[in-house]
Amino acid sequence: MYAYSASRYGGPEVLDLVELPMPSPKANEVLIRVIATTVCSADWRVRSLTVPAGMGCIARLIFGINRPRKPIFGTEFSGIVEQVGADVTEFTVGDAVIGFPGADMGAHVEFIVMPAKGKIVHKPENIDFEAAAAIPFGAITAYDYLINKGKIRAGERVLVNGASGSVGSACVQIAKHFGAEVTGVCSAANADLVRRIGADHVIDYKAVDFENESQKYDVVVDTVGTAPWSRTRHALVPKGRMLLISGKTSDMLFGALKARLDGKRMIGGVASEAVCILRKVVDLAAAGDFKPVIDRTLDFSQMAEAHALVDSGRKRGNVIVRVAPSVEAKNRR
Repeated sequence: MYAYSASRYGGPEVLDLVELPMPSPKANEVLIRVIATTVCSADWRVRSLTVPAGMGCIARLIFGINRPRKPIFGTEFSGIVEQVGADVTEFTVGDAVIGFPGADMGAHVEFIVMPAKGKIVHKPENIDFEAAAAIPFGAITAYDYLINKGKIRAGERVLVNGASGSVGSACVQIAKHFGAEVTGVCSAANADLVRRIGADHVIDYKAVDFENESQKYDVVVDTVGTAPWSRTRHALVPKGRMLLISGKTSDMLFGALKARLDGKRMIGGVASEAVCILRKVVDLAAAGDFKPVIDRTLDFSQMAEAHALVDSGRKRGNVIVRVAPSVEAKNRR
């Protein structure tokens, strides 16, 4: 089988198409033919080792000292079960599934092995393979921060900074689904998109600085790292919460203390990758309450181009990579 692998840190040019032995599932595993995957901000960050200032050494300890410890990227995929282990009862050959390797990565391949009781669920029939591949990363992050960590409530005012990205667009939709009044911060070019997915209000970050506006928010979500506490604190009501999905090193380390001194809260940490959340967001998508935004769909041969688009910082929602021919996918659904 073929896969994309990086033997060093750098730009999209470090990706090599390599041939690997076909994996074989153990008794408790399933072998899945990948139909579609994505390139997301996590892939960009690990491949390029782009991390907040002061975190470089820690990042190398986590990701690999001189080269990526996990050279095959890809956090999410959709596909079809090709083979099941002897002890597997949850899936059968031919099942369409959605998988979330998450931090383990490894989805930029033609075939992948996953634990049957791991982070894979059946794909709803009313969601195509390309949209299905784009569900896990953005929606799980959004759900965990908004619902589990931030505990948003109906009627609260929520501002989403970076509302047109994969995580941000998921935050807008999930916050709206749970009854929040949502303001999205994005470029003017993406304003109509952000309104279409449910935002009640849109702020063009190039024209208006949300911290200087009279409107205050119960919750501010920073998905892109451009709203540090020094700005966000002015936009929060007393006892308001900041959800730090991406941000400065100083906020990651000392943000909770700084917020507490202001009578507010900052909530950060690592997003959960629990399969129970994957099931919840897939159910939301199946019901039509969440729809991943897709910027572009590229072929497997265009993997470097997909990475370059994510590197540009100008993508809207998700960048899809079609691994298996779409005609074959349709025939085998």
